[in-house]
Order: sequence, then structure tokens, then C-alpha cells
Amino acid sequence: MRNTIAERIQDFLKQFPPFDMLTKKELLSVSAQIRVLYVEKGDYIFKQDTSCHDEFYIVREGAVGLYREVNTEENLVDVCDTGDLFGLRIVIVKKNYRMSAKADEEAIVYAIPAKAFEPFIEENKEVNRFVLGTFAAHARNYYTETEKGKRIDNTISLEVKNDISELRSISYHKKPVTCLQEDAVVDVAKNMTKKKAGYVIVVDQNKYPIGIITDEDIRAKVATGLFSLESRVSEIMVAPVFTYSKKLTTVEAQVALIKHGINHLCITKDGTRNSKLIGILSEHDLLVSFGKNPSVLIKEIKRAKKIQRLRYIRKQVEKLLKSYLEQDIPTPHLLNIISEINEALVVRIVKLSLKEMNAKPPVKFSFMVLGSQGRREQLLLTDQDNALVFENVAEKDYETTQRYFLELTNRITKGLHTIGYEYCPAEMMASNSRWCMSQAKWEDQFKSWMTTPTEEGTLLSSIFFDFQYVYGDSNLVDRLAEVVFEGVNKSNRFLGLLGVSALQKPSPLGFFKQFLVEQNGDHKDTFDIKTRAMMVLIDAARILTLYHNLKGVNNTLQRYQKLAELEPKNAAVFDSCAKAFRVLIKFRTRQGLLQKDSGRFIKLNTLSKKDKLRLKRCFRPIRDIQELLRVRFQLKSLM
Repeated sequence: MRNTIAERIQDFLKQFPPFDMLTKKELLSVSAQIRVLYVEKGDYIFKQDTSCHDEFYIVREGAVGLYREVNTEENLVDVCDTGDLFGLRIVIVKKNYRMSAKADEEAIVYAIPAKAFEPFIEENKEVNRFVLGTFAAHARNYYTETEKGKRIDNTISLEVKNDISELRSISYHKKPVTCLQEDAVVDVAKNMTKKKAGYVIVVDQNKYPIGIITDEDIRAKVATGLFSLESRVSEIMVAPVFTYSKKLTTVEAQVALIKHGINHLCITKDGTRNSKLIGILSEHDLLVSFGKNPSVLIKEIKRAKKIQRLRYIRKQVEKLLKSYLEQDIPTPHLLNIISEINEALVVRIVKLSLKEMNAKPPVKFSFMVLGSQGRREQLLLTDQDNALVFENVAEKDYETTQRYFLELTNRITKGLHTIGYEYCPAEMMASNSRWCMSQAKWEDQFKSWMTTPTEEGTLLSSIFFDFQYVYGDSNLVDRLAEVVFEGVNKSNRFLGLLGVSALQKPSPLGFFKQFLVEQNGDHKDTFDIKTRAMMVLIDAARILTLYHNLKGVNNTLQRYQKLAELEPKNAAVFDSCAKAFRVLIKFRTRQGLLQKDSGRFIKLNTLSKKDKLRLKRCFRPIRDIQELLRVRFQLKSLM
């Protein structure tokens, strides 16, 4: 007999990690063992310092707060909403809870037996990595919300999970204070005071770390009279120390500190104790590191009550971006992380704007971002490109309905401007009535663009093809996507005009292979990396995606990846285009951070010969992809 309850639970779980990493059969077996809990507001799922349950939990509906009690006062550490896991201690260390879980609002929670899920943690690396990351996110918030020195004590063994690959590596002190074990405690204490250090690493003659002394050790062992000031360091030091290599990641570092119950990790040349000390990582260093962690930033965005707070957070994102570029994080990861943060910012601004309205929305709506943000390629803040679609209404109610949404979008675009997004010079924003319409009017607009294409219509529609749902009713956006592809399939001429637009972009190089720069205007003598290089690759990927009817693939790199799969004979061209685009987007971002602008216009005299050569290599695939478009759509006859 079918277990319909288990199937409904399965349908919910498969939307969220780590359950989406399981097979259908595996997930159904877990779902069949799950208990469904209804929790009223204020009720506890578990309490701090009580024995660990045999289950961990996921929020089905509502919200559950994680609280840490300090001096009889409950402090909110984290908020779990739909799809969030909590209570993972049972699959980690099986000790008493270090936090309480309490319903912040009426909630439905699924209780998942640990024994039913543990095999997947053991066998599936991706599942293990996600569980560890979830734990780390909760712990990070605990670090940032509570007093220094107090830590959560749950971990997955590093010995078992030594393949964890968090994106960011650690930042550590490269000149730690050291001493020899024969030194007198009084001399070491004076040196610590002089250098304002809270610890000193004890090393041998080879500079290998063998122990550590902290302020706490001196207070507990010397100030109390257990040892004299003339005692040797070897008598009061804590040994052995725990050593790791400089490749240690932030998550691994956090787990190591918690696992061993310590506040410092020694960084050695090869990661072992029989190796030269090259640095020290303290719990404080980790706290500073977590201040720029993506999950922490997103949590802060969700909790922000004012736009000004979001502006501050967005500035922190630039610091995060800079550190990622310095570490040469792969471009796809970089785009995903920053895009998630950007999307969270837009969502929060929409929600705050809705709260300012005098009434609730009269009908369902969807807010969309377009252009580079719609393609999830926006690393630096540029000008706004967004739109809003609302549910169809009777003609007599249209003006009133649109007026409501124009008031809302004025608040939204103003909020986006406050955090750093410039207003679009062409007013391609949802606060413009042309970009804030009902579903029916948007459909009519698309059909007009594609059945009777004009130069302006081609430009506007090409921007709109890169739309991304952000907030509201996603069904409205899905329907627009269907209309777009239906129109494209009926109009080969439209694709041809898009192709012409891609071919007419100004060339990056002149006849003698010199960079072609702007001849006049505010950006005279600069190189426009967006128009002369990046847009050709973006346009070509978009056109060929539409040609192949590829839905739901907006990102340029993903588009080229899919195209290479669909057209093996042209795979080399698509791969070279993707590689060029990765280099160009990072190059532009670095220039933007350096110049404190969008990075679009580059002063060539600031580039090294090596950088100029790298740029020129990126231009070769542009000619190849333009030739492919010219042949595919027979564009000579249209130009």
C-alpha cells in the first residue's frame, strides 16, 4: 500500500539540500520514518543543556528561533524558516544541546530520525559537506552574537571529513610571539606585555611549535601561587599544540577549534608539529573572518530593518569580493555567491517597501531583475534594470492597480539607489509605467517586439530576455518566459536582427591590432570592455540559447556550457568563449574595485604589458562566435 504521507513529505524534502542529493528511493525510505510536529508559538522543540534527541529537524512551515541562555537571559542566535535544518547535534557529537529551539511563530516541523539519515552522511560527500556547513553557519552566528570565548561544542570529526572544501582559506598572523621552553615565565610575561600579546608559542631550536602559554595560564598557574615567576616555561605551558597547514579553510578551522576545545591553532610549513612555525590562528581571527562570510551577510540582510543598514552590508560585500579575487576563487563560484547576496538585498528592499505601503497589493505580482543581475553576472553595482508584472485585472481597474504598483516600485528603486544601484539612464526600471504592466500587456509587448521587430524593440527585448524572478508570484514570470520562446519560434527574422546587433558591436582592436578607445565624451581615450568585448559574448550566448529553445538558462557561462553539449562540433568555439568571458568579467571587476566604479571604462596606460596581452587573447573567440552567427542566420543579407 502506498504511504501518501511519506510521499508528501518526500515531495517537500526533495526541494532542499541535502535531501535533493539523495535518490528517490533513498529519500522515500527516510520520509517514511519522519514524524510531523505541530508547534505553537513559544513552544520549545528542545531546550538548552537537555539530552540530545534521537532526531534532528527541518522546518516545514513557520519559523523556529535558536536561543542561547546567558545569565538567565535568552539571546537569539539564528532563525530557521522553511527548509532550514536544526538540532544536528545528534548526528555530530550526541551531547547535550547548547542552544534551545523555540517556535517564533506557529510552525510545522519534520522530525528526522538520526539513525535513518546517518548512513547518507557517512557515504555521500555532498551530504556530509552540507550538514557540516549548516552546523558551521549556526555556530558562526553564535560566534558573532555572543561574548568572546564562548563557543558551541558540536562538530564532525576532521579525521573522517578531511575532504571538506570551503571556498575561503584562513587569514592568520604571520609573526606570532615565541619563546623557548627554558625561558623564565617572568621574562615571557614581560615580553607578552610589551608586544600586547595574549599568548606566546613555545618553540624548540628548530622553530617547531611544542606548546603555548596564554594570559589565562599565567593567571591560573602563576598569579595563584601554584608556580613562581622564576619557573620555566615548560612547567606551565599547555602541550601539545594543534598544527595545520596554511591551506586550512575557515570551516575546517572552526571545527578544529571546537573539536579540541582550544582558542589557537599553529600554522606550520607542512601542517605537522615537526615543521617550522609560520603563523598562528586565533579564535578572534576566525570571528573577524566570519564578519565577511556570505551566510552571515545574508542572515544580516534578512534581519535588516532599515535601508541604511543594507547599504552598510553591501559595502561589506565589496570587501568579500576583493578577498575572493585575491584568492582567485573560480568565476562560477564567485558569481553564484555574490548573486545570492545581491538577490537577498533586492528581496529585503521589496519587503521593506511593502511594509511602507498603506495597503496590501491588490493582486498578485512579481518583481524581476534584468540585464547582468538577471544573468547572475553582476559583481559590481551598476545601474538598475528591473521590471514588475502584475495579475490581469478588468480594464476599469487597471489604472488604479498600476498606480499602486508604481508607488511600490518607486519605493523599491529608491531603496536600491540608496544602497548603491544607480538609476537607469534609459529608465528601464519598474518605476516606469512601460516596465510595470499586467501580464496581458507584457505579453502584447513581447509579441509586438517579435512580430514587427524594430531597432528599439530589439534592444529592449534583448535586455528583457535576461530576466530573473526575485520576489512575488513566480508563475507570472514563468508565463512570460513561455511567451518569449513561443514568439521566438515563430519569428526567424527576430533572431536574425538580434544577430545583427551582436555583429554591429564596435570592434575591440584596430587594423594594426591596437586597442580601439573612445574618441570623445567623458570617457575619451578609455577602452570600453563591456561594449567592445563582453557584450558580443553575452549577446551570442543569448541568441543561440533562444535558437535552441533552452529555457531557464540565463547565465552566460552556463549558456555556453549547454551549447557545447548541444553542438559538439562547435564545442571548441563555445569553450573558448566561456574562458574568455571568465577572464573578462574578473578583469572588469578588478578594475572597478581599483577605480571605485563599474570597471567598464579602462585606462590602458594603467595596464601592464601582461594584462594587455591577456585582454587581446580574449578577443580571438569574439571573431569566431561572430562568424558562427553570420553563417547560422545568414546575416549578410540582413546587414
